Amino acid sequence: MLLITSRQTRRWVIPKGGLMKGLQPHAAASKEAEEEAGVLGATCPVPLGSYRYRKQRNSGAWVWADVDVYPFAVTDELSTWDEQHQRERRWFSLEEAARAVDEEDLRALIRSFGAREFRAAASPARFLGAAVDTVASKTGVNAMFAWFQKLLPEQGNFFDLFERQAATLVAGADALARLAQGGPGRAQHIREIAEREHDADDITREVLQTVRRSFLTPFDRSAITSLINTMDDAIDEMQQTAGACDLYEVTEFEPEMIDMTAIIVDAARLTAEAIPLLRKIGDNGHRLHELTERLVRMEGHADEIHAAGLKRLFKADLKEPMHFFVRQEMFKRLERVVDRFEDLANEIDGLVIDHS
Repeated sequence: MLLITSRQTRRWVIPKGGLMKGLQPHAAASKEAEEEAGVLGATCPVPLGSYRYRKQRNSGAWVWADVDVYPFAVTDELSTWDEQHQRERRWFSLEEAARAVDEEDLRALIRSFGAREFRAAASPARFLGAAVDTVASKTGVNAMFAWFQKLLPEQGNFFDLFERQAATLVAGADALARLAQGGPGRAQHIREIAEREHDADDITREVLQTVRRSFLTPFDRSAITSLINTMDDAIDEMQQTAGACDLYEVTEFEPEMIDMTAIIVDAARLTAEAIPLLRKIGDNGHRLHELTERLVRMEGHADEIHAAGLKRLFKADLKEPMHFFVRQEMFKRLERVVDRFEDLANEIDGLVIDHS
């Protein structure tokens, strides 16, 4: 996480500022990030949360200020920017960033952005081969059933594969966000999305093969195949979007399209947090429901952005129907990506209902 120093007290803070006339709040947040921290990227229009801090006005009076915090995926760091001589910027680990800021609510937001379960899943312990007590602890089943499990053939490394698939979604979404930002790396970003889609296909095939040869599985077989296929569908739709961008030679994305890619980035991040929680679904049902509920809300917000973008383009492109057709196709592709994340949320919710 990137933090900057405040101009007067030199304490560590996040880029922030007031609302700007003519700009949506998340767009104003993007502008502040560029001016104060010298970074470009994708800002999700759905706030992560909010915090309160004491702000000193020019008159010297102190007032309370409420700050909405938006997830911002950095795609580029500028070598020069407006306030580079007034502030320091530095990358921190999430825990270091939480300790560096003064505001307790902001500290909690930073820590919630990288859940402990997700960090631990970066190098997950093998589920197979564990002692009986460990099996029971990880799955939430009783010790007798865990003992019975150990006498039967292996379950397969489903959780590892789910988490690898979630990583392809994050990488693909990040590349899609960089593509939407424009610039000289367009061909590279399109190629990267295609490569991640191939990775996802390989993982999906491995899951399906493992389902066939495993005697016991952590969830119902149909639930496993549905979950991995839905994740695969999401990266497939990203690749279709990149392919349309290449086919129609789209070099600039509409503002609403950039907002939708930012929603996709945050949806992939939420997915990457949710998937490791399936390892102990009985203990994590509440958090999983919070994450899926946010994914569904984000899909609804994306629908509103999609409709507003098409309406604006229709009014502007009455004399250029081909331009409207291409942009309409791009909007449709992006909407399908977001829809797949909503489908994924529903798959996870179904698992929570069945197993927690």
